[in-house]
Amino acid sequence: MAKTVKQVLFHIAALAGSLLMIYPLLWMVSSSLKETSTIFHTAESLIPRSFTFENYLNGWRGFTRVSFGTFFGNSLYVASLSTIGAVMSSSIVGYGFARCRFPMKKILFAAMLVSMMLPAQVLMIPQFIWFKQLGWVGTFLPLIVPYFFGQGFFIFLIVQFIQGIPMELDEAAKIDGCSYYSVFTHIQLPLIVPALITSAIFSFIWRWDDFLTPLLFLNKTHMYTVSIALKLFNDPASSSDYGAMFAMASLSILPAVIIFIFSQKYLVEGISTTGLKA
Repeated sequence: MAKTVKQVLFHIAALAGSLLMIYPLLWMVSSSLKETSTIFHTAESLIPRSFTFENYLNGWRGFTRVSFGTFFGNSLYVASLSTIGAVMSSSIVGYGFARCRFPMKKILFAAMLVSMMLPAQVLMIPQFIWFKQLGWVGTFLPLIVPYFFGQGFFIFLIVQFIQGIPMELDEAAKIDGCSYYSVFTHIQLPLIVPALITSAIFSFIWRWDDFLTPLLFLNKTHMYTVSIALKLFNDPASSSDYGAMFAMASLSILPAVIIFIFSQKYLVEGISTTGLKA
């Protein structure tokens, strides 16, 4: 009886916590279906008294003859390419740290760990000066190219995952004449799929939600990503269209939600098995 009461109390607490966490999302979606003048009205309930989809139409029109579909396309382009680059490069570097022997391996691995601890704000000015000299400011290159050189968190994740794979598989492949490249592509790569998918999910969501980096390097409206475009709805100097902003914000979370729903199995597996020895 006591065990049943504890389980009931646990599920009630978990349900209350989940509702508390999801309430801002529910409020945002609800506000997207209200008239802008009633969104911040204290007497207005979470459920709109009258539903309107005009906010979605107004928001999709965008700004200065640039539809919001363009911003979605820009975010998808940047997030997809940077994710591909981050996962590919991190898997190669992670395999090198986990299985290969080379000079200064421990020092380089320590340097990689230190790079994970550096706040992004510390690197802003040096990166901007460097990309400015390269002529990349005003293009998508600063948002994509750096991720083709490995990401510390993903490298560490993949290293821990590979170290949980029996070394005997590599040794058996080498006896059969496989090189390090063949071992990586034919043995390790299929086994670390959960870690790769986990890295891809995190990378895509982080790049999709990134606001500061596009703000630094993009200076043309038609190149803006979704995160910057949402800010354009808020104009302190005149009037702000909060209804359209909440409508587009509701649409902007759909890619991340869809990816998480269809990939949560690999996400849980990739995190839960990382660092476990076989």
